[in-house]
Amino acid sequence: MKRPINISVFLLAVAVIVLTTSCTKVDSSPTFPIEPSIKLIEINQLEVMEFQDTLEILLAYEDGDGDLGNLDPDIPSLVIKDARLSQPDSFHLQPLAPYGAQISIQGELLVRLPQLFLLGNGSTESTRFKVKLLDRAGHESNEIETPQIKIIR
Repeated sequence: MKRPINISVFLLAVAVIVLTTSCTKVDSSPTFPIEPSIKLIEINQLEVMEFQDTLEILLAYEDGDGDLGNLDPDIPSLVIKDARLSQPDSFHLQPLAPYGAQISIQGELLVRLPQLFLLGNGSTESTRFKVKLLDRAGHESNEIETPQIKIIR
């Protein structure tokens, strides 16, 4: 028997639990392009138990004008796409530098995806996540893709 899946409940949970850890380094010496840039540092696990484990993706970021994140919680700055789904999900980030500072910033961002689940009836599924950042000026970062993640029932 097929279990009903409530994607909106899952997405709400992810939106509520996406945590950002910003170790913003403000330094006048490095100068980066005004388009944000991200790099995958690590993932805490490649196999997760459905509805139990939290997948953590640690990213490094750079931005030449420091306009990552937004004060308005309705404006998304983080885009994550599960390869199993047709549309990405967008999330809010707090500003990663003082508003209007126009400074180069770099740091790390921890993204937590709690309680992943299977979309089908099988006992396992595999997926990848694509992640990118959007700044207040509308610039998009490069897109990183995670290694394959196995979700186990």
